[in-house]
Amino acid sequence: MRQWLIGLLGWCAVSAFGAPHQHEPPVVLAPGYEDLQFEPPSAGSYQLPSMGDAADGLILNTSGNAGRLHDYLGDKATVLSFIFTTCNDVNGCPLATYVMSGVQKAVLKDPDLVDQVRIVSFSFDPEKDTPSVLGRYGDQFRAEGFDWEFLTTASEDALRPTLDAYDQWVIRDYDEEGNYLGTMSHILRVYLIDSDRRIRNIYSTSYLHADTVVNDLRTLLMQ
Repeated sequence: MRQWLIGLLGWCAVSAFGAPHQHEPPVVLAPGYEDLQFEPPSAGSYQLPSMGDAADGLILNTSGNAGRLHDYLGDKATVLSFIFTTCNDVNGCPLATYVMSGVQKAVLKDPDLVDQVRIVSFSFDPEKDTPSVLGRYGDQFRAEGFDWEFLTTASEDALRPTLDAYDQWVIRDYDEEGNYLGTMSHILRVYLIDSDRRIRNIYSTSYLHADTVVNDLRTLLMQ
C-alpha cells in the first residue's frame, strides 16, 4: 500500500508542475488504507434504502466525446467518486482512487459481480484534467477489460450543475494575484448508485473502505 501511495502522489506532484502551494500531508491515514477493523454484516442481511435520484450532467470521456453522466448510470450498480488528478491530500482523492482499485480487485475475483459493476471517477478540475490527461491517469489503475470510466467536462460552467446536484463542495485555491494554484479544498463524497439511478449510499473519508463498498454492492444486487 505504501508503494502504491508513493506512486499516486508522485503523479500528483508531476501533474501539478511543482505548484508552490501544497496541502500539508495528514498525519493519520484514513481507515480505507488499512484492514477493515470490524466484521461487516453479511451481504443481503441489511437494507440500503434509496437516498434520492442520481443526477445527470454534461461529461467528456477520455476520448473527448461529449455525453451525459446518465450514459454511465442505470445499467449496472455504479460507484461514483469525484476526484481531481493533482490532489495531494492523501485522505482525499488518492484515498478514493486507492479504494476504487481495491473494489476493482475484489469485483474481478467474484463472477457474480464482475459484469454487474461499474466504477466512475469524475474529475472536478476540467482546466487541468483534460480527456487526454485523465486517460493517462486512468490507465495506471484500470485493469484490462474492467468497466472503470474516467470522466471530465468541457468547462467549469458545464461542471457546476453536476457538483451542485451531488452536493459536492469544492473551492479552488488562488494566489494573491488571482491565479489558480492547481489545488482545491473539497470534501470527499463517493456514491453507490443502483441500476435505477437511485443513490443507495454515500461514503465519506471515515467510512470509505473497499470491503464495505463491495459488501454493499453484493447487498444491492441481492435486492
